Amino acid sequence: MTAVTAADSAGMASPRAQRASDPRGRGGHPDGQGVDRIAAVVRRRNDELAADAAETMWVDIASYARYDDRGFRAEVEQHCAQVFGAITDILAERRDPTRSDFPWTGRHAMRRVDLGISLADFMQAFRIGQITLWDGVLDGVGDDPVAKDAALLIVGQIMRSIEVGSTAAAEAYLEAQQFKVADSARLARDLLEDLLEGRPPTVRPRLEALADVGIGEGSPLAVVVGSLTVPAGGSADRAAHALLRSALNNPGRGLVVVRHDEVVAVVPVEDGGEDRMITRVRGGVASLAGHGVFPSVGVSSVHPGFTEIPEAYEEARMARRSLRGRAGVQSLSRMSTLDYLVQTHDRTARRLVRPQVRAFVQEDLAAGGTFVETLRRYVACDLNAKLAAVELHVHANTVYYRLERIAERTGCDVRRVEELIDLLLAVSIVSGSD
Repeated sequence: MTAVTAADSAGMASPRAQRASDPRGRGGHPDGQGVDRIAAVVRRRNDELAADAAETMWVDIASYARYDDRGFRAEVEQHCAQVFGAITDILAERRDPTRSDFPWTGRHAMRRVDLGISLADFMQAFRIGQITLWDGVLDGVGDDPVAKDAALLIVGQIMRSIEVGSTAAAEAYLEAQQFKVADSARLARDLLEDLLEGRPPTVRPRLEALADVGIGEGSPLAVVVGSLTVPAGGSADRAAHALLRSALNNPGRGLVVVRHDEVVAVVPVEDGGEDRMITRVRGGVASLAGHGVFPSVGVSSVHPGFTEIPEAYEEARMARRSLRGRAGVQSLSRMSTLDYLVQTHDRTARRLVRPQVRAFVQEDLAAGGTFVETLRRYVACDLNAKLAAVELHVHANTVYYRLERIAERTGCDVRRVEELIDLLLAVSIVSGSD
């Protein structure tokens, strides 16, 4: 044991120990010759191996098999040949791999993202390439004993090269995906702004982008506008806006954009599908309650094409305002004529409300709105005081008393239809403006 130790310390290690300490076969060692032989065989068969790898990908990966495009197939073969060539050069040069050995990976990753090929499928294709390359190495070994020894010693170097290459591929894919998402979001914002300004797209790329999500010049659509109630002087949380955007989003259908303090969605509506569309919006908004997000959302009526988006947008905002800050979904087509008229009132209409009516409404609302709610329930029950009492969970005499007090305070006869309508409009106008 002492003699061996002394010999090793004197630089007289065995050939096996020398190979273990110098796995790359430097200095003209026979193992180095074996590496050169393997590299030469793989380099000579590079195109053949690339074609074999691509063939396997088209058999094993469904997302690749969808594309019967000789141009894309050629791109994949080129990518495989580039990876195999880079690893062969790394072996021949007896060096460690670096990210710079795979400079074209980003371009190929962007192409996969554009085609909708997932990261998992992209990496599976990379693994198929790795297996094909190793098979090529084994073919290069054959019965050559020198090459066999060299193959065992270069396994680590090949694995390191594959690791660097696959890491570069994954990172490039994620970068390409992020760029595409950001670019899509920017395009959606620009498209929406133009549509809201009444500037329909005229260039083919924008028309195609809209057509891809089901929005066309003659396609029925609705606009959905949602906002979050926040404390005075505060601002809505960005995460809450993102959740609302996700709730209104129907992947591949329509545009959904966070715009200032609201989320705006342009939603395609299939023939007779308005009810389904509204149900889907309600379901998405209801799901936000679990996250502590309670938005007010308005939905426009259905319009025939993107040229009417400005009008649809105003309708959706009007429907949202009718909620008066309450959480929920209001569709313009579900609003009563009275609600619509109240939402479209102007300053003149507010000035027409008599001072005593305004004072009555303001005082009652400040005290909890008992009389206003009784009046509305009385009207909703077709002026049937007894039925209103049942729905309000009070005695009928209580409803009669409240109606008398309303008449005294406002000077309106709640038994006359004309005066009752005028009073109800005034109540709604004051309630909505305060």
